[in-house]
Amino acid sequence: MPTPPLDLAPITRHLRAMAGSRILITAVHHIPVFQVLQNGPKSLADLAQHLGLKERPAMVFFPALCALEMLAFNPEGNLTLTPLGRYLTQTQQPNLVGYTGLEKNDPGVLALTELLMNDGPKDTTNGVTYVKDDDAPSPMDDPEAARFLTLALAGRAEYLARVVAEKLPQRNGHLLDVAAGTGFYTYEWLLSNPKATATVFDRPEVLKVAKELLDIFRKSGRNGAAEVRQRVSFMPGDMLTDELPAADLILAASLFHDWPTKTCIYLTQKFARALKPGGELWVHDAFLHDSLDGPLAATDYSVMLFTGTKGRIYSRQEHREWFSQAGLISTAENFPTLMDYNLISARKPEYRIF
Repeated sequence: MPTPPLDLAPITRHLRAMAGSRILITAVHHIPVFQVLQNGPKSLADLAQHLGLKERPAMVFFPALCALEMLAFNPEGNLTLTPLGRYLTQTQQPNLVGYTGLEKNDPGVLALTELLMNDGPKDTTNGVTYVKDDDAPSPMDDPEAARFLTLALAGRAEYLARVVAEKLPQRNGHLLDVAAGTGFYTYEWLLSNPKATATVFDRPEVLKVAKELLDIFRKSGRNGAAEVRQRVSFMPGDMLTDELPAADLILAASLFHDWPTKTCIYLTQKFARALKPGGELWVHDAFLHDSLDGPLAATDYSVMLFTGTKGRIYSRQEHREWFSQAGLISTAENFPTLMDYNLISARKPEYRIF
């Protein structure tokens, strides 16, 4: 029996832990969550309004503080201070308000505070880090930026790809890998499904790197790897505006977390239209608990995504609501992969012929 692969989650958790620290300091010294809640519980919406936070930063900020065990939802569904969180208020004596204040002027804390209060950067004339903005070109059309990010993500994708391919449906037909990046998920799935075909869809500059990585994959010496190139096509485009090819399976890996809720709903509906009857949409991502109180690995990741994209980490329930709105039938299954990622899916109904 093969040895299961080592889960590299501790590495990514340590990398992202700085996000949780900055959230905590911000909540004590810059956006006074603890000061407000020391007077009694508030609903998530009321607390956000009181603090001047829009929906997206609120859904990053408060779940993170819950995951840190400083806030909790009470039986009425309102946010309240935990016994631990009370030690970050001046009414609790002694407290650690002063001690956490040693880091209150950290540049990362100040930058995060500004982003939370403004729901992102004030200036988006050059786009938002690595995602396309409505009134600016996509940074991923810049050869240097596209190459840097795609290669930075390559190791993670390559490590995850075998596990993801094992958990995706084993079938003939056509896979559409949207915003595919490195293409590794597609290459591994094609290796496991020798009669299937696939389209790797992404920005042109990203696809240049994906093709290079396919050449390396083909020369790995693994059985069947050399002929994968014959069954994959590379389609440059913009998923927000361009038509998508029909597919039996669509894979959206680390995709929705880059976008605001409105765009996620739009993309889900677009993916549903591209699916053939009986086809399946698979989402590979980290997910919040449906109760919006963790897990810590997901909330730290959500904070990091918030600082560099237009999105955040969403819950499975939020994804399934999008699926339902798009006419897809969600499955109840959740398939863990590695590094705090999971797979969920939804199916397009078969057409009935009367």
